[in-house]
Amino acid sequence: MKKFLLLILFLIPFSLFLTGCGSDKDKIKVGTIKYLNVTETALAEIYEQKLNMNYGGESHEYIFFDNMNAMAAALNSGQIDEISTYESVAEYIELRNGNIDWTMTEPELTNMFCCAMLKDDSDLKKEFDDAISNMTADGTLAQLVKTYINDFTHDQTPKIIHMPKFDGAETIKIGVTGDLPLLDYISPDGVPAGFNTAVLAEISNRIKKNFMLVQVDSGARVTALSSEKVDVIFWAVVSEDKRIGDIDRPEGVIFTKPYFSDEIVHVRLGTRN
Repeated sequence: MKKFLLLILFLIPFSLFLTGCGSDKDKIKVGTIKYLNVTETALAEIYEQKLNMNYGGESHEYIFFDNMNAMAAALNSGQIDEISTYESVAEYIELRNGNIDWTMTEPELTNMFCCAMLKDDSDLKKEFDDAISNMTADGTLAQLVKTYINDFTHDQTPKIIHMPKFDGAETIKIGVTGDLPLLDYISPDGVPAGFNTAVLAEISNRIKKNFMLVQVDSGARVTALSSEKVDVIFWAVVSEDKRIGDIDRPEGVIFTKPYFSDEIVHVRLGTRN
């Protein structure tokens, strides 16, 4: 079972501050988890042309990765200059190792997180939507965010939460990646834990179906769905900026209502002053 970003970052020599890499000094190379409905070139065009995001005059080249392990290794080796991820992920990295230095992108972008499934599963989507709506209305989602993300401290380990079991109920296979701790976390021994399991356990309780969690690479999310390896993917993203479009929603895939939102940040290796 793969080990994710946390373990790799513990092995990275943080004394080196990478201000640039490669021979192309005109562009900052930014690694990001692969979006499912846009190319690397198209993503750069969306950010820099459609949104006029020039990051203080610096042009960015985006490089897709299937998982956080490969992206962290590329950052360590100097193949990329920065990682594009989410604020909750960056804060987790910062909590676990004080030598990480990270900065916000300008202007800030926010993505909303949804569950993804095939369009034929519209009935299941409605069940998820109803559960997420009710969890939002009664404050359950806000409490889960507070407990498992906002109040998380460096001396904690994301809690392993077991899925409810319902005798005779349908089993839904949920794909989780482990590539966005604390949002989507898988422990070093391969067990999903923390926020993702807490949210899914609550949805399971509300729709009275059994959930089986299956680990997949982020870049293989749509393949896992189309091959029926999983029925649902936890997570897929929709930008709050409508100009960006469905960069993470391939044809034939439907999204639930959002259960979380977070701002994009860029992470760069460094030593704190």
